[in-house]
Amino acid sequence: MPRFSLPFSRTKPENIDSPSGLGTFGGVYTPSILTILGVIMYLRFGWVLGNVGLPATLIIVTLSTSITFLTSLSISAIATDRVVRVGGAYYMISRSLGIETGGAIGIPLYFAQALSIPFYVIGFTDSLVEAFPNLLAIKKILSLATTLAVAIIAIKSAETAIRVQYFIMAAIALSLISFGLGHSIPDVTPIGLWGAPPADSAEFWVVFAVFFPAVTGIMAGVSMSGDLRDPTKSIPTGTLAAVGTGYIIYMAIPIFLALRADAPTLIATPLIMKQMAFWQPAILLGVWGATLSSALGSILGAPRVLQALARDGVLPQWLKFLGSGSGPNDEPRMATFVSLLIASLAVAVGELNAIAPVLTMFFLTTYMVLNVAAGIESFLQSPSFRPTFRVHWFFSLLGAIGCIAVMLLIDAVATVVAAVFVAGIYFWLERRELQTAWGDVRRGLWMELLRMGIFQISHEPDPKNWRPHILVLSGAPMRRWPLIELAAGFTHNRGLITVSSVLPTGSRDTAGQAALEATIREYLDKRGIEALVRLVTAPDPFEGAQRLVEVYGLGPLVPNTILLGDSEEPSHRDAYCEAIANFHRAKRNVVILHDQPDRGFGHRGRIDVWWGGLQANGGLMLLLAYLLRTSREWRRAEVHLKLVVPTETAATAARVNLEKMVEQLRIGALSQVLVSDGQPFNHILHQSSADADLVLLGMAKPKHNFSAYYETLRARAAGLPSTVFVLAAPDFAFEEVL
Repeated sequence: MPRFSLPFSRTKPENIDSPSGLGTFGGVYTPSILTILGVIMYLRFGWVLGNVGLPATLIIVTLSTSITFLTSLSISAIATDRVVRVGGAYYMISRSLGIETGGAIGIPLYFAQALSIPFYVIGFTDSLVEAFPNLLAIKKILSLATTLAVAIIAIKSAETAIRVQYFIMAAIALSLISFGLGHSIPDVTPIGLWGAPPADSAEFWVVFAVFFPAVTGIMAGVSMSGDLRDPTKSIPTGTLAAVGTGYIIYMAIPIFLALRADAPTLIATPLIMKQMAFWQPAILLGVWGATLSSALGSILGAPRVLQALARDGVLPQWLKFLGSGSGPNDEPRMATFVSLLIASLAVAVGELNAIAPVLTMFFLTTYMVLNVAAGIESFLQSPSFRPTFRVHWFFSLLGAIGCIAVMLLIDAVATVVAAVFVAGIYFWLERRELQTAWGDVRRGLWMELLRMGIFQISHEPDPKNWRPHILVLSGAPMRRWPLIELAAGFTHNRGLITVSSVLPTGSRDTAGQAALEATIREYLDKRGIEALVRLVTAPDPFEGAQRLVEVYGLGPLVPNTILLGDSEEPSHRDAYCEAIANFHRAKRNVVILHDQPDRGFGHRGRIDVWWGGLQANGGLMLLLAYLLRTSREWRRAEVHLKLVVPTETAATAARVNLEKMVEQLRIGALSQVLVSDGQPFNHILHQSSADADLVLLGMAKPKHNFSAYYETLRARAAGLPSTVFVLAAPDFAFEEVL
């Protein structure tokens, strides 16, 4: 797969700690609080209260705000650990959990923000038409004009947009003051504490799901991270202040409503606050301000996420132009034009209700992953993670669980659709193998899991969970590739493979040795082999191999099987056999491949195991044959279990016993009992296994004059298909594994 080298995603330096950057109030608090105090506050609060009553409404507000508050704590922890540049939530996630996770969240987040613009614009024009019915004929034109207007403000500069939002904030404040100074609905009995009867009201969790989006506006401020004068200070201060302000207002409004109207009126009248207001037009100003501020927050945030995605290379190369910035403040004008185009098309289409739940899930997924990122960073306690705003990982975990629960409560189907979309993007990015100039928390997480796992592994042999962990003494794997193939066939990418080589002392310095290891790893990776690589230097290759077997490993996690090629040089035979004896004394299985280069592994259709009993080598050979047959490359192979007996009388009993054993072991082997009738074993071996693709032969334990025995074994294998000599580790009951 192609590889791309990515720069840091960043704004121009002037935006950071610069007088031209936005401060806490303007950059984070204003867009966040204006998005929190949205249309739901005006149109749905009465419905919420009328259905569940005052105590339950206050519980809903508190639960909803708690999830947002926990997410704000996680955001604050991440923001005070590093400077958050352009991209907001995407930047935080990609620098914590990696670019694949960041992109998988960032792309849906961008579309959620971009497609939120037409929702808010249409909401604005709907309320405008309701107040002025004569505008109905030009409603769509009004929507397009409004979209263009908010885009022009955003294109001009972020500072201009924030100044406009100050006026909008004043309109919302005026509407709240007018509501607070208002009056009760005439001729009704106030609801007091309790809502409508159960038969006439919605359930608690249904009402909760309707209300929850009202408290999720914090991302509008976080998305301005690249334009902030001091994001490390502004993001936590502005976000937490917005959540706190929103909570106070949302706790006060239902109290006023409960004292002024009854349950049926609250449920049936969407804009009940207008009827109660001291000056009714002020509520309309608030509704218009809420919708326009939310649209403006989205048209500011979405292009900045898109700009960061393009700069980091997450988007295809032909979209790289979207990462460009304009002016001294690095305004994302090209990304804003694209966002305007998407929003305008959506406004023109008009029917967006079907995708609304999925967009909500994209926002909630972002909050969930931010909590996960902060929780993992806090749990691992890496020295590089030193936030000035510290949050215990438990609170981040609680926030993530809360987000998942709310997603399922709001719309389980939309949750699944969003999850599939996010997963699809993640796997697409993973296949592209993007390279970054920054580290992420994944390595630390795997290291912690590895540490925990190693301490849980017993040093005692465990037949139940045995599988081969193979140290391949291959030398250059390019020249001894059958060894790598055989190791991969035994492990199925489940056991551990270490490809090793012994280099002559002084042949390479440390840097050259590391470079060679990297080259071998890349070679193996391109061929789909998951393996570790270890190179050592020694004056003698056999001495180096013995040293490697002696010291290589981590705690109880050491190679239990040594795989090596046959020795073809007679002058090295004694040293080679001594190394085998040392491997055996170290309680390692020894597997030696005597391959036929011109034939290889043939058609991988038949494996012959020459059986000498279940004890020692026999059990290991059966296990290796079974593992090989269940690998993808050998999946069509048959395992032939062969036993030689001297007479036909002995063969009768042997066949029964062998077939019974094969049935009990469930390895799918075909048993075959051969009668020697005085023929030498070598003759039977060559005649019976001539058409096999791989032959497994047991090897005697090393004793005195082992070199002479090994010469005999090599002579026995001469002329056979590729043959594997197997020597089982002493004192391990392979029959228990079977």
